[in-house]
Amino acid sequence: MRCTWVAAVLIGLGSMAAAEGEITVGDAMAGEALYREHCAVCHGAEATGDGPMAPVLLIQPADLTTLIDRHGGVFPLERVAARIDGRDPLVSHGSQMPVYGLFFQGKDVALRTDAGQPMLTSQPIADVVAWLRTIQQ
Repeated sequence: MRCTWVAAVLIGLGSMAAAEGEITVGDAMAGEALYREHCAVCHGAEATGDGPMAPVLLIQPADLTTLIDRHGGVFPLERVAARIDGRDPLVSHGSQMPVYGLFFQGKDVALRTDAGQPMLTSQPIADVVAWLRTIQQ
């Protein structure tokens, strides 16, 4: 009887650990809506770096449709997520790129990097990343 109880507890703990460690895939449709609301003003409606604010920026916004091409055929997940949430700041017009980490707060999720390691971020950032993957040339 004691072995059965211990086995049940261990199975339950294993299930909880698996659920907490799940790797998430973002929702590209939700990501597109977030992009249009927060990013298109600089990066443009088509994400090619030609938004209405681009002319006043010292460093021009990146063409987000060529991320894979510019990074050796690999989507730069860690860099993209870190730029959005502020872990990798970018000076764009005399100050840092707006940090949307506060706007993109939400459920904590893990994305799988190309190295197979989990990267913690929020669900909204995972959604934007998912959409950015869909627009790569």
